[in-house]
Amino acid sequence: MPADGTTFAEQDQRISEAIERAQPRLRSFIRRYVTDTGEAEDILQDVFYELLEAYRMMKPIQHVTAWLFRVARNRITDIFRRVRPGSLSDPVASFEDGEALLLEDILPSSDAGPEETYARTLLIDALEEAIDELPASQREVFVAHEIEGISFKQLSAETGQSINTLLSRKHYAVRHLRRKLQSIYEDIAK
Repeated sequence: MPADGTTFAEQDQRISEAIERAQPRLRSFIRRYVTDTGEAEDILQDVFYELLEAYRMMKPIQHVTAWLFRVARNRITDIFRRVRPGSLSDPVASFEDGEALLLEDILPSSDAGPEETYARTLLIDALEEAIDELPASQREVFVAHEIEGISFKQLSAETGQSINTLLSRKHYAVRHLRRKLQSIYEDIAK
């Protein structure tokens, strides 16, 4: 019998209901970021599997829907980490007016010579390293807002965290990134 006094059948019923309620919104959320249908379905199934595991391990989950979205976002982030952009002309973010921000727009031009190519490589490597150094909570907010283009309001709804908490986490992430990238900028500018 589960620790909360319910029977396994009651617990299974609650899990089924939670999955049924969340599945359409969660699938839609995942499909916004993962274009491959098979991969999106794999993520969805992984998220539900983790929910089952959490229940089986008797780990209490306060806000099931927020928890499901957080796990989904983590899986999506894992995919983005594994797959590097194939081209610098691939969008790294998009604005509400539909215009895309390209990585090549913010990096030194590789056509300008070997120094700019070297600077470009240094910046990309340093940025990836600095993002990886962030605490998970700050990294998730920074990646979701800056790279995936998710609004703080939407992040708040999905995670159950207040907008002020999310803003604070992003603020600390940006401070860390500035500090880490400042020395590289100064070396390149010399």
